[in-house]
Amino acid sequence: MTTASESPIELSTRLVDEGINNVAPNRITHELSELGDNLALIEAFSHVIALKTDEGLVAFDTSSSPSGKHVVAALRAWSTDPVNTIVYTHGHMDHVGGSRNFASDARDAGNPTPRVLGHKKLSDRLDRYAATEGYNQAINRRQFGGVPQSLITQMGNSGRPFIPDGTLRPDVTYETSLVETVGGVEMEHNYALGETDDHTWTWIPSAKAITAGDLFIWNFPNCGNPQKVQRYPLEWAQALRAMAAKEPELLVPAHGLPIAGADRIAGCLDTVASTLEKLVAEVVAAMNTGATLDEIVHSIKVADETLALPYMRPFYDEPEFAIRNIWRLYGGWWDGHPARLKPAPDSAIGAEVARLAGGAGALAARALELAEAGDFRLACHLIEFAAVAEPESNEVHSARSEIYAQRGKAETSLMAKGIFRGAKAESEYVITGEVPEVKMKIALLDPS
Repeated sequence: MTTASESPIELSTRLVDEGINNVAPNRITHELSELGDNLALIEAFSHVIALKTDEGLVAFDTSSSPSGKHVVAALRAWSTDPVNTIVYTHGHMDHVGGSRNFASDARDAGNPTPRVLGHKKLSDRLDRYAATEGYNQAINRRQFGGVPQSLITQMGNSGRPFIPDGTLRPDVTYETSLVETVGGVEMEHNYALGETDDHTWTWIPSAKAITAGDLFIWNFPNCGNPQKVQRYPLEWAQALRAMAAKEPELLVPAHGLPIAGADRIAGCLDTVASTLEKLVAEVVAAMNTGATLDEIVHSIKVADETLALPYMRPFYDEPEFAIRNIWRLYGGWWDGHPARLKPAPDSAIGAEVARLAGGAGALAARALELAEAGDFRLACHLIEFAAVAEPESNEVHSARSEIYAQRGKAETSLMAKGIFRGAKAESEYVITGEVPEVKMKIALLDPS
């Protein structure tokens, strides 16, 4: 429970110190809170951190396109100073998509468009997004809305491009680090590999503050997203340790609550870094013994007490996916199973298994029994064999819908929930012929 008078820092202090993990720390209020002299936070998806200088405001990120106008309104209620500089922590759309609203604000006030600073790889990311427009639209619908690939066409395009029109690109870039002074305030921008290959975290010495971007998100690190490109867990941990070495007294992530207090921050950063380091060490050690991916995934775990911490809950990503990402980074895409090096089509495997089992109906019935017993992993294998063997069977798809509904409820991470909700929706479409209603979820806010 939170109280109306509780500031973001007061709330984060209570959550960390008392280990409270049943309060959502990722809030989308579009409200501004002052964090110190000339420093403010606007909570959105994602947040915007604003810094006053003698030459105007510095904004760290611009939030998403839907949040952009609300963020600018909150900023303007705090200060009428022009925005001198926008610092992108990285190129995800919930960080750069609101930049067009900042540009419009400047234009309406007769001010120059803010200069935009980001790592030199950020524009490459935007180019890749443009080249994979359809895929990224599908990912977002599946990840946040549970929409399967097979229904994207039937649902039609949202009419909104993945990269919002008018999104500003960096006009100031750097490679490793960049120290600059804006309006008398020194900032040290640092490059990091982590969730992305274009990440920037910034040290502001005068405020003893760090803007962390998505290197700290008040959830288990987004280090294994099954639908996204490579993540870099060891370098991620190194970035967190570099932050800790600054001995900050204020840590402001782009998702979740700001954290105050040097010891408290050091403890949080060390926990995340140590968890990533341990995962990498254990996966690589197992790979060096010749273990397969299957063996590794089912044997290496993160301690339950670590995942119970208020800033380490697996509500967005989860350790199992991070393990697969580590395997991909160090070992490639083949999982060590010889039959999966050059496999038969799924449809052929499903048809043969169904024939051996006595039909798709028998597979579906057994899958339901396994799901009822809580063995969702095996149940999903069997129901997928049945579905590809008889793709138009209402009996099979009724069972498939029920199994994935149960499995989705049993999962914690948005990554898993979205994919399993998509499978459920796919089967419902086969049965009814009607495109299911989509409710977009943001796991950082809503883990249900």
